[in-house]
Amino acid sequence: MGNSIKLEHPPQRIVSLVPSQTELLFGLGLGDRIVGVTKFCIHPKEQVKQKTKIGGTKNFKFDVIDQLQPDLIIGNKEENYKEGIEQLQQKYKVWMSDIHTLDDALQMLQQVGQLTGTDARAAELEESIKSGFEHLKPLQPSIKTAYFIWRKPYMAVGSHNIIDYMLERCGFENVFSNLSRYPEITAKQLQLANPQLILLSSEPYPFKEKHIQEFQGICPQASIKVVDGEMFSWYGSRLLHAPAYLQQVIEQVKQEQKV
Repeated sequence: MGNSIKLEHPPQRIVSLVPSQTELLFGLGLGDRIVGVTKFCIHPKEQVKQKTKIGGTKNFKFDVIDQLQPDLIIGNKEENYKEGIEQLQQKYKVWMSDIHTLDDALQMLQQVGQLTGTDARAAELEESIKSGFEHLKPLQPSIKTAYFIWRKPYMAVGSHNIIDYMLERCGFENVFSNLSRYPEITAKQLQLANPQLILLSSEPYPFKEKHIQEFQGICPQASIKVVDGEMFSWYGSRLLHAPAYLQQVIEQVKQEQKV
């Protein structure tokens, strides 16, 4: 994004504007230095309850942030909004991430470690995450897959985002990877794409088992599953748990393909 920040001292009052990065800050042992989080920052559950809420990821409460007087704000290009970030940059040191792949996420982890003086803990987390993904065995051969994040209108995962990367890593070939990041998809488009597997994410739209029938009506031949969206899209310390979960999904799909 073309901006640089310089910190004279390790930050003591941090505001996090992104749920997965909030969880990472706690994972780095910085809980006592976090003063503000968004209303969508839900992990770790008990600790975030005690932090001041500064609004949502795309609508900041600037007056609340001013009261907190942060010496570092951490955000993300996709999850936050440009106007809000630019307004904050006029007063505060704002560090931004931009994540499309696992390598991007690991680089973010290293840099947050450097920024906050928690390099050693960040290096430990990085090694554990790398090891987990090295042991992930993708589905072979790959299977044509559609991953949905929203309903009314249907929105799927397209290209250039962490979910698309995770799908490919699992051997789930994204049928909409030739489209924009999160395209609106009609029932007709879905039929024409003819996926063998449809994954319905638990977030941001809370897909449930009851929605499976709806998609089965559009694609009777497809196998349809509700999956934990955090495991496909959170790029902080949740990546420690993602490989085991993704492997479980891969194994379930593999069994169904054999039947």
